[in-house]
Amino acid sequence: MATVITNERLADGVYHLRVEGNYGGEMGQFYMLRAWGAYPLLSRPLSIHQVNDDGVEFLYHVVGEGTEIFAGLTPGDNIDLEGPFGSGFPEVEGKVALVGGGIGIAPLYYCAQKLPNSDIYLGFSREAFRTEAFRPLAAELTVNVGGLILDNVDFTSYDHIFVCGPHPMLKAAQLKGFAAETAGKIPGVYLSLENRMACGIGACLVCSVSCRDGQRKACADGPVFLAEEVLFHD
Repeated sequence: MATVITNERLADGVYHLRVEGNYGGEMGQFYMLRAWGAYPLLSRPLSIHQVNDDGVEFLYHVVGEGTEIFAGLTPGDNIDLEGPFGSGFPEVEGKVALVGGGIGIAPLYYCAQKLPNSDIYLGFSREAFRTEAFRPLAAELTVNVGGLILDNVDFTSYDHIFVCGPHPMLKAAQLKGFAAETAGKIPGVYLSLENRMACGIGACLVCSVSCRDGQRKACADGPVFLAEEVLFHD
């Protein structure tokens, strides 16, 4: 059980939640959160946005009943957290690009803190949010509203690229990684998959991911995978 410190609206349907408690985690990991009793049945997975000495922070987008309840939380309210879960982004060296689309920017802020002087690319379909928080952490910050943020990223210029965003963006990042290999540059492209999850520990198979070595689970084996491992189905 944690206590809400702040729950700030950043944009249409987008909120920044800070909770107090002894919580940690690594880049790309997530927690299962709930702020209700029996219904909705399932907790909601939220990636770690930032870890502080006094708690942990999340960004979330209101898309259903659970996140609507989150949006109504006020300072002092209680919220249940389980975690951290999952296999996140690796600690890497070399030149790094962090690429986020929409609410997919959420886990990249913690990455930017852990990997200072990375180039950061943030894309939004309509309204940008939280971009200024990234600026002091970036070697170079690129923000794209209404376009395709991946068009701004030269994959051959980086040793490692971390990507989080909607399914079409992840698939496009995989293809750009393959193209970079063809050009003679082999970057490590890591994708954070935003699959639906139920249990968070790999027991229910709801978040199954098709990979070259068979079916894997986004919650336990991921949510971060090497791009070359994932099989995308249209």
